[in-house]
Amino acid sequence: MPPKNFWGWPEVSSPTLTHLDEAGRAHMVDVSAKPATRRKAVATGAIVMQPKTLEMILSGHAPKGDVLATARIAGIMAAKKTADIIPLCHPLSLSSVSVDLAPADNRIEITATVTTTGATGVEMEALTAVSAAALTLYDMCKAVDRGMQIENIKLLHKSGGRSGDYNAA
Repeated sequence: MPPKNFWGWPEVSSPTLTHLDEAGRAHMVDVSAKPATRRKAVATGAIVMQPKTLEMILSGHAPKGDVLATARIAGIMAAKKTADIIPLCHPLSLSSVSVDLAPADNRIEITATVTTTGATGVEMEALTAVSAAALTLYDMCKAVDRGMQIENIKLLHKSGGRSGDYNAA
C-alpha cells in the first residue's frame, strides 16, 4: 500500500496534480522554465431569472442602474485580480479580456475570453470573469428576484502552452 499524505490520501506522482508537492503540500508551480507563448481561454456560464427580471434589465429600468455594463466591468476586473482570490494562481499580465452578456429566454448567457503571452494559461482568469459577472448580475437584481440561479460555469476552450488545445465536448 502506498504511503499516505497529510490528508490520508495515497501518495500520487501525477503531472495532473501540479499544485501539490511530493508530500501533498500545496505550493505555487514554478513556471520559470516554461516558454512564453500566446495563450487564450474561453469560459461560459449563465444566470437564470424570472422573465420580468430579464425584461427589467433589458429595458434599462433596474433600480441600481445599468446592470449589463456593471456586470461586464466586474468580469473584466475579476479576471485581472484572479491571483488575488485564487491562492495558487500566478499574477499574469493580460493582453485582453472580453465579457459578453447575451440575453436568451429567461437567462443571460455569459462568455469571457482572456488572452495573454506568458508561461502559464488563463483558464482561471476566464472562469473567474464569468463567475464575477454572474454574481454581479445576481447582486444588482436580487431585490426583485432572489430565486435567480447561476449555472453551468465551465471552460469551453483553451489554447497555447505545452498541453496544447482543449475544446469542451
